Amino acid sequence: MNKDFELSLMDAEERRMVDYIWDLIPREDQVGMTQSDVLLVLDLVDDYLEEKGLLIYHGDEAEYLDGDIDEVDQLQYIIEGVKREGRKLSGLQVQLILDGELQYGIKQGYYEEIE
Repeated sequence: MNKDFELSLMDAEERRMVDYIWDLIPREDQVGMTQSDVLLVLDLVDDYLEEKGLLIYHGDEAEYLDGDIDEVDQLQYIIEGVKREGRKLSGLQVQLILDGELQYGIKQGYYEEIE
């Protein structure tokens, strides 16, 4: 699918999240990646959660369930998914996107910050 087309299909909330995450990634680490790559990683996060039974869809609505996530397993799943899609993201770039998603979730009140 065309990367620009993928971005055009996002709703307003997804657009805010992708923009927020993109702006957190240092410019030097953005080299070789696009906002479409951010969207791909977010989609892979959801795929992982769905596979683990922590995300259930009710029609168009998504329900995220509480549960423990093996962060190493999740990272490996996402890196493998990125490779399957033919994208050239480094492990660091994937981790920066995940870190940005966490920060966005904390800001929105989806996650609690652990001190």
